[in-house]
Amino acid sequence: MNNIQKQLLENKEFKAINELNHLLTPDFKANLSFNEAVNLNFDETHLKHSNLSLKALNERIKELALRLKPWRKGPFKVNELFIDSEWQSFVKFNILKPFMNNLENKIVADVGCNNGYYMFKMLEFKPAKIIGFDPCLRPFLQFYLLNTLAKSKICFELLGVEDLSAFCVQAKLKFDFIFCLGVLYHRSNPLQTLKQLKSALNKGGSVFLDTIYIEDEREIALIPRKTYSKIANIFFIPSILGLRNWCEKAGFSHFEVLATRDTDEFEQRTTAWSEGYSLKDFLSEEDHKKTLEGYDAPKRVYVKLKV
Repeated sequence: MNNIQKQLLENKEFKAINELNHLLTPDFKANLSFNEAVNLNFDETHLKHSNLSLKALNERIKELALRLKPWRKGPFKVNELFIDSEWQSFVKFNILKPFMNNLENKIVADVGCNNGYYMFKMLEFKPAKIIGFDPCLRPFLQFYLLNTLAKSKICFELLGVEDLSAFCVQAKLKFDFIFCLGVLYHRSNPLQTLKQLKSALNKGGSVFLDTIYIEDEREIALIPRKTYSKIANIFFIPSILGLRNWCEKAGFSHFEVLATRDTDEFEQRTTAWSEGYSLKDFLSEEDHKKTLEGYDAPKRVYVKLKV
């Protein structure tokens, strides 16, 4: 048992979600639907033979969801409860959605999955298996609360990208598609990370990647001195050609740019469910095209990689 698993077993919210699950009947399963939000709906008919009334269940869910703030990815809607996350994650999902048509019956990984928003949305495409990887406890608990209601077959592993290879060996599987969104710039060795993603692919598999990039025609990367957009754990921000070179050095032969997009205050902003600071607090007041540190404001590139 690793340290994260020990923390989980001792966590008050984890215990509370388990208690909620025990109050629900085994056949309880919320109806899932998707628009910009992941929607979970249920009524009195879902609670036959349960020890909870609909009102009590809704109140219990709201209380737990509030305890699990901040919600970074979303939004989610549980009956009338709207969890308005910091990121409007449907913006990113909709960029990638046109390239997801062949997920049906495939084995899919979401590396750095946060609370599972993208994985829930991928259920529309009927993959055979979805496994998320994220070593952070709070996003896992958010997912665990939602999936206690949805009872989807999504699997969430409290593991990082560095654990992928060992997981694949132990589970005796590899992935047809790997999504790695908003992770690469947090890694101190991005080339190693790309190699770890490649090693977890089935033959003919694809990686969908998004990362912050700098606009430059050279094959270079920015190395922020201390912080970038007030974020401390950002190590390298490549140009698109620099990113291409990393991917080729990691063993990918196919590098396709799907889209680029400036991060704006529609996509990322402070809400009652996220609290704290967000994008507008990280940009220069004089020039919103610059970060507080004087770097170019965040832009993202979306790419598809194949071996």
